[in-house]
Amino acid sequence: MGLKVGTKIPLFTLPDSNGNNFSIQELLGKKPLVIYFYPKNNSPGCTTEACDFRDSYEDFVALGAEVIGISADSAKSHARFGAKYGLPFILLSDKHNTVRKLFKIKNSLLLLPGRETYVIDKTGTVIMVFNSINASEHKKRALKTLLSMNK
Repeated sequence: MGLKVGTKIPLFTLPDSNGNNFSIQELLGKKPLVIYFYPKNNSPGCTTEACDFRDSYEDFVALGAEVIGISADSAKSHARFGAKYGLPFILLSDKHNTVRKLFKIKNSLLLLPGRETYVIDKTGTVIMVFNSINASEHKKRALKTLLSMNK
């Protein structure tokens, strides 16, 4: 497993689906974040996961949070993936797995990049880590954590 609960996330900048540089510092201190790392655009599990986050995006926004998906796919691939499935959240291209390595995410199932979701509070502290190849559980766990945080 990658970063542990209670640790600060590393600062990073990656290209978004429009090819613009996105710095995580733009959101730190402003709102909680859900950052999910996934293996590949358009694969069955990753599409399920992205659509789960899409279908509950308004719930995340209502809780003040922003969702960010990260994979090694190119910015152009993210743009096509986001448009095809109507994804309203930020997709970032980690082509060289730099940020994946900063988060210490291991591969799962041989060489497949790991699927891991983090909920981060406004201060940049990890408050939940979920690592599972079961794509449909990630959104549920993140939403549950944010709901309990807002009680």
